[in-house]
Order: sequence, then C-alpha cells, then structure tokens
Amino acid sequence: MTPPTNTESSEPKPVVVIVGRPNVGKSTLVNRILGRREAIVEETPGVTRDRKAVDAEWQGTEFTLIDTGGWLPGGSELDEKVSRQAEKAVQDADVVILVADVAVGLTQEDASVAEWLRKAERPVLLAVNKVDDVRREPGIWEFMQLGLGEPYPISAIHGTGSADMLDRAIELFPEIDDDDMIVEEGERIFSVALVGRPNVGKSTLFNRLIGDDRSVVHDMPGTTRDTVDTVVETDDGPVRFIDTAGMRRKGRIDEDTEYYSMLRALSAVDQADVALLIVDASEGVTGQDQRLAERVDGAGCPVVVVLNKWETMSADHRADVEFQVKRKLHFLGESPVLRLSALTGRGVQRLMPALNGAIDEYQTRVPTRRVNQVLAAAQQAQPAPRGGRVLYATQGATDPPTFTLFTNKELPRTYLRYLERSIREAFGLGTTPVKLRVRRRG
Repeated sequence: MTPPTNTESSEPKPVVVIVGRPNVGKSTLVNRILGRREAIVEETPGVTRDRKAVDAEWQGTEFTLIDTGGWLPGGSELDEKVSRQAEKAVQDADVVILVADVAVGLTQEDASVAEWLRKAERPVLLAVNKVDDVRREPGIWEFMQLGLGEPYPISAIHGTGSADMLDRAIELFPEIDDDDMIVEEGERIFSVALVGRPNVGKSTLFNRLIGDDRSVVHDMPGTTRDTVDTVVETDDGPVRFIDTAGMRRKGRIDEDTEYYSMLRALSAVDQADVALLIVDASEGVTGQDQRLAERVDGAGCPVVVVLNKWETMSADHRADVEFQVKRKLHFLGESPVLRLSALTGRGVQRLMPALNGAIDEYQTRVPTRRVNQVLAAAQQAQPAPRGGRVLYATQGATDPPTFTLFTNKELPRTYLRYLERSIREAFGLGTTPVKLRVRRRG
C-alpha cells in the first residue's frame, strides 16, 4: 500500500515513516502507536514487505504512519525490492523513526541504514527497542555512534518509552500556515475508561453517564464482551466514555473471546486520559480489585475510584470499606474516591468535577526554571547520599507529567521518591502519576 496522495480537496497530514533492518520490532511499534493490531507481527524476518500507510493520532495531532519492510540492500532480489519501498517512503516523510534492537546490539546493517538516512536529509529519531527492563537501558548508548542524536529507549511490546519519542516527532512536524490552520482547541476529546471486575455496575454507570442504554446490563457477569465508547457533550466540552469488559483473573480466562475482551479493555486503559476504577462497595475491596488497580495504575493514567452501590450498606460496613480502600489501594496515592449509586444516580453529579481535576493535573506543564528551583530546594533540604545530585532537570512530556533528571551519578530509589514527592507537592500533582527519567552524565 502506498502513501495516500494529497489532493486539493484533502488536508495533507504529516507523514511519519518507521524504518530499520528486519526483525527489530517495527510492526510491533506501529501496533503500539495505533493502539490496535494493525500490522502483522512475526518473529520471522521479512513478514512486512510492502509499505503500509495508516491514519494515526497522538495527543490530538493526526498524521500518516507508514510501516516499511526491513531495509537490507545487498540481499536477495526480494530484499532489494523491500528496501526500495522503504526508500520511497522516506522521500515523502516529515519525520523518520529508525528502530534498532538493544538485545542484538549495534550492527553493520544499523550503521548502513543510519548512513542512508543522513543522506536523505530528513529529521530522524532513533528508537532502541526491546528495552524491557532497566538492566537493558545502558545498552542504548552504543547507538550514539550512529550520529543520529540521543536514542529513545522503548519497549514496543510493553509500550514504555514511546510517549517521549512521539512528543518529539510532533514537534518536528512542519508548521501549518495561519490561513490553513484548523483550530483544534476544544476538539481534543478526553477519554474516560470504566474498568472493574465483572458485574460491579460498569455498564449501568456508563448508561447513566451517556443518557442511553448503549451497553447491555444484566446480572450475569461477562455480558460486555468488547469495549463500547460514546462521546457525550458536557458543560466542560465533549468527553468520550469507554465501557470495557469485566477483567477476570488470568486463570479464569478460558475462552478466546474473553481473552481478547480483556486485551481490548487493557488497550482502552492505555489510551484513556482517566480511568474510573469501579468497585462493588457491597462486597468491599477484593484481591481482584487490588490487582486490577495495579494494572490500571501501571498504565500511567490518573485513576478515580468509584465505590458503587453505596446506598445499600450500613454505616459500619461503609467505615470498613473506607478502611479497605486506604489499606489495599494505598499505591493510588491521593486519587479521588467517590461514593455513589449507578442504579439510582445518587452522587453521580460529583463525577465530572473529579474527572476535570484529574485531567488538569494530567496535562500540567511546568516551566523548566521552576522545576530546577524546586529540585534545588529539595536537594538543599536533604542532600543525596554519597555526593549524588541532580545537575539539571526538564519536563519532557505531559499526559502524565514526565520529568528528565540529569545526574552526576546513580541516585537511590528512595531519594528519587523523595524528589518525586517534592515535585508533586510543589505543582499540585496529587492525583496524577508522575514519571521520572534519570540520565547520568559523565
């Protein structure tokens, strides 16, 4: 499939092309960016042959994403044809993402691709894939030899690291003339995913929020087999509510349909701006609720805890449930906890203000000067052990707020938690996740 042809009647979109030698995870990265399985992924090199163009979006910016086959000139006749397809795609690119493999290390093929891209005179971002844990991250620095700037450590299969890379890609897009600019202020639609174990009232709350019986509501667990989403006009602008299938324990997932329902639900959480974690208050906070909360928290989006069926409980039971929330969901920090009834609608009016507060914190942007002032004060009040210190810091991304710290040596995790807490308190980030990325400078 060739890239779409721009005509006078269609608005041209920026083009991002993903290239690299065979089997470094290009198609997996495409699927991760899209949030769905669009490209075929196989361990066998050469599965992707033609360039594949799909519409993609990141933080409200639309672009055309092109997946190419492995660039490997000098191979078979088929390899040469695949390489020519990649080269044609790069000619039309606004940004090129070169994918390498940290598990294999720097290869001659990587160097050849980099040399070709330098001649192409296109903005290039270097993504070093398969950085699945922190032990692999030091391996990215050998790729500095390619002369393409600082690498982005990513794990396409787990989704880590790609946000900063995409933020930078958008910054490199060509500017749009004022005459052609489309005002997107207000067009950004926030996504709210309703998650929880089966039969806790997700679909009932979803139907009440959208004012329509869109989801099937039934007492039998597992009625919702797929994600259902609806955009609702609110006083604060449009909001997309996503109803997801109930998430069970892995050991209880015995049908393919239910397995893929769980994957789609997790995918919805990955793409959501806020997650509503719905707990059946009449049953209390179960171990399954706790594990699900950990998954949602790990996805990096703010969480609002909803205690459903609150009106059915006695005062003693309510006090016990509130204690369970503090004890079992303590890792969610200061996430709002709402007590309501999806069935009767009691307390639902408090939902939108809580969501708006979570979204505002999620999108917080802090000036670099203020970040460094806060960290300087924190280090003066409590210096790091063994002479460690943060030399400089900057906020690299929002959604959630992500800060990069440049240090003179490795800092203990306990000290990093202290710095995170200092940032959180200084900028009012009580309910949103905060990510710290540490770069050690020689």
